[in-house]
Amino acid sequence: MATKESFSLNGEHLLKKVKELIAEGNVRKITITDKSGKELMSFPLTIGLVGVLLAPVLAAVGALAALVGECTITVEREEEETPKQE
Repeated sequence: MATKESFSLNGEHLLKKVKELIAEGNVRKITITDKSGKELMSFPLTIGLVGVLLAPVLAAVGALAALVGECTITVEREEEETPKQE
């Protein structure tokens, strides 16, 4: 089961926020939309996506941040499974 969460922010804070979300580790997918709701970028995050594989994604996010004013990040998180009590 996954949950979604959205953040509205300015382009200058976009890269920092994306890095924070990736560091959390429970994010499955990040989608970036402009203020009119048009999807600008979307990328899945898998457990094995680190270092060299992540660099091009962060470079693209940085370039996008320079071009957009206000945007929204939608984060799809993996819900932590809680043990069922009997």
